[in-house]
Amino acid sequence: MFSYTITEWLFFFYFYCFFGWCFESAYVSLRNRKLINRGFMRGPFLPLYGSGALMMLLVSRPFTEHWWAVYVAGCIGATILEYVTGVVMEALFKVRYWDYSDQKFNVKGYICLSSSLAWGGLTLLMCYVLHQPVENLMQMIPKGILYVLVLGLTVYIVSDFSLAFKAALDFKEVLLYMDKAKDELARMQKRLDVVIAVAEDEWNTRKEAIEESIEKSKEAIEQRKASVKDGVEIWAEKLEQKKEAVYTEYLLKKKQKSISKRLWNNPSMRSVKYKDALEELKKKVVERKR
Repeated sequence: MFSYTITEWLFFFYFYCFFGWCFESAYVSLRNRKLINRGFMRGPFLPLYGSGALMMLLVSRPFTEHWWAVYVAGCIGATILEYVTGVVMEALFKVRYWDYSDQKFNVKGYICLSSSLAWGGLTLLMCYVLHQPVENLMQMIPKGILYVLVLGLTVYIVSDFSLAFKAALDFKEVLLYMDKAKDELARMQKRLDVVIAVAEDEWNTRKEAIEESIEKSKEAIEQRKASVKDGVEIWAEKLEQKKEAVYTEYLLKKKQKSISKRLWNNPSMRSVKYKDALEELKKKVVERKR
């Protein structure tokens, strides 16, 4: 059972990538009440589903005579695949394309019990219901046509994945810039608060020391205080302008369309470490569209 050539395995992989995209996009679109092209790639393919389908076929192969063993193997295999994929993608791109943190019995948000149990059910569905008709469909295609079809899909999907990978790296770059700018602004605000506090203390001390010329001293110190404050505020304003220049460069000139599409396709995207920067980026993209 499940003894196929490389071309046939690739056909199954692409078929289930497409099937998974149809299922996921339909589910998310209904949930959000708007059409959403779900997934990491631009085209109608979700590699996680294709990989998951092949994994289900392989891990269930020794147990096909015992449905309960197929179920357990599917739960374990798919859970490992989902966890590893989630960890690697977050390490590469700094965001999570799915997050089970709000689910019970989850492990760091990458996997959860309900998802693992569902993967086991999908493995049963795959092995005993879905795969045989798909195999029959493949066998109806002449070998030459099947080879050309798989070759064409391979070229297209590799190209699409390469572009999507670059877009995800661009998204990460903007996220890191925003987080860095936010931290710099926070540090500048703290420095500004310290300078103002020092100026206030200096004013109070000098006011007590020179009662006879309090009005004159007050005016001089107020001017100094205002001058220092203006200088720091100008510094902070320049930093804010630098931050806006980063937004302009990365969001308007180069990556606006790519970032907007990535956010649109993944409305549940989250980031643990860069949560504030991601939310601000979403806000900026919305503002740019208006």
